[in-house]
Amino acid sequence: MDNNKALSTEQVADILHVSKSTIYDLIKKGEITSYKVGRKVRFTQEDVDNYIAKSRSLQIALSNKAFLQNDLVFELNQCCKNFIICGQDVILDVLSNYLRLNGVSALRAYIGSYDSLISLYQGKVQVTAAHLWDGDTDQYNIPYVRRLLPGIPAVIIHLTGRMQGFYVAKGNPKNIKTWNDFAREDITMINREKGAGSRVLLDENLRLLGISGRQINGYANETSSHLTVASAVSSGEVDVAIGSEKIAKQVDNIDFIPIKKERYQLIVKKDDLNTHEVMTMLKIVRSATFKKEFGNIGGYDTTDIGKIVAET
Repeated sequence: MDNNKALSTEQVADILHVSKSTIYDLIKKGEITSYKVGRKVRFTQEDVDNYIAKSRSLQIALSNKAFLQNDLVFELNQCCKNFIICGQDVILDVLSNYLRLNGVSALRAYIGSYDSLISLYQGKVQVTAAHLWDGDTDQYNIPYVRRLLPGIPAVIIHLTGRMQGFYVAKGNPKNIKTWNDFAREDITMINREKGAGSRVLLDENLRLLGISGRQINGYANETSSHLTVASAVSSGEVDVAIGSEKIAKQVDNIDFIPIKKERYQLIVKKDDLNTHEVMTMLKIVRSATFKKEFGNIGGYDTTDIGKIVAET
């Protein structure tokens, strides 16, 4: 992939799953590298990758208390009193903004579904969003919550339905229709990072079909966003990728083949359900205003939004 390809502010916001105003704030603080072409701000893929790497390194450093000086542990404990929502969809950024308007000091952690649940188990975050499909039960999230939060009662709250599918070149010239096509010798894919919901959907289907990732051209080529994989298909670098329908509508020269209606859901520990922060969050999610805001955006199904669908 061309790391020097110019990316717009909107594209970088989509990659990081944040608003454009957040990107401008990162530029102002010197946290992400950019350059200007006339009056327009531009980024390279390397700039974005470096920002993601720095953010992950900081999260690891902050979570590892054993390596902190004693005079910094107090600061970390203060920091961790914030209400942290973990996940990668822009719907969570909007939710966090509404929480802050209601007096809840909400922060965001941009981590994939699998690692988000582990962070919830370890007490690093208070809420996580997930869209992890289990091939044996055809269920979203419930089996993973039971496995990754052993001994911890949890509540799963439905947030939105989203369509997952294949990004292919316009007109689908290679006639890619099923998971079996990924193993064809004339097909090259680009993958999502381990733990991402789209990656788990792929791996579970390959497992059920008895197909090894080693049989697939490009399987080891990983990236961290729907937009990046869609752009790789659009530019002709690869033939297929997996992602959400919403992103497919933002990228030229690709078609979207719907495969699976997924359930994107919030998970909280049952002990936290009646806290002020979680109760405020649920009130916002269940409000007519929040539902209307995302009901009018393509790619989001707000049926059953805010409904508790399972307790583990």
